[in-house]
Amino acid sequence: MKHPIIILAIFLAALPLCAQDDLMDMLEAEEPTENYRVGPTWKTMKLVNLHSTSMVKKNGLDFRVTHRFGSIGEKSGGGVHNLYGLDISDDIRISFDYGITEDLQIGIGRSKYAELIDGNVKYKILAQKERKVPLTLVILGNMAITPQKANDARYDDWQNRLSYFSQLIIARKFGERLSFELAPSILYRNLALKTTDGAGVNAEDENANISLGIGGRFMITKRVGLIMDYLYTFSEYRSNYRPVNFYDPFGVGVEIETGGHVFHITLTNAAGIVENNFIPNTTANWGDGGMKLGFNISRVFQF
Repeated sequence: MKHPIIILAIFLAALPLCAQDDLMDMLEAEEPTENYRVGPTWKTMKLVNLHSTSMVKKNGLDFRVTHRFGSIGEKSGGGVHNLYGLDISDDIRISFDYGITEDLQIGIGRSKYAELIDGNVKYKILAQKERKVPLTLVILGNMAITPQKANDARYDDWQNRLSYFSQLIIARKFGERLSFELAPSILYRNLALKTTDGAGVNAEDENANISLGIGGRFMITKRVGLIMDYLYTFSEYRSNYRPVNFYDPFGVGVEIETGGHVFHITLTNAAGIVENNFIPNTTANWGDGGMKLGFNISRVFQF
């Protein structure tokens, strides 16, 4: 009888160990082996004025047309006689952006405002993931040149036509509906004009403009969302110069995805579409009806 008792005792002692091994196997099976990137934070590369962290896919070409009408309010030059700004075109931009890799793209565009021609590079440093990586980081840089004619000698030195823009975009997707971003940036223009303020005091614009942008999107449905962005520029010149009042660019809009297109309908007080134009030159005020209706259409071709 001793042998069966010993065998039973050994079996009972081994049960907890087997149960522990089974539990560990279950926990390891439940722990995901892959740490996938979070689904797209944004549907397209821009909100209203600000860039997003969205990128063109590898071997993809994003063709984009962006249109900005004139101010709606009569105090800001709009009103019934120009159909609340619809007869006016403050800016039109046509652009092409190509994805070299999933995290690197290049682009070129031409704007009506200042006849600006710009080339840009966008690179994703970090992508938000399901575990341990809570943010997406993207750097954006562009160089732009204006070929427009001037009635004075400002462009006698051709380098005065150049401007440069750099931005770090920090974004996070909160669930399926809400996305948010911060965008510190610096714009450098080779030309800084000297002017005279209302008191007859000489004033000189800054070559460098440091700014901070915020943007967000809330999805109403899977294909329709609300977008907004705001950009504050740290500029003593823009705060104190009185003959012309400068304002921070602020925009709201509706984003609609329709098959291969992403369509935006926007309202903003910024006349220019590219940062090199709207950061230093926004002079329309929402309070005076300075908001401008705009839209953009994006079509992606995959090669």
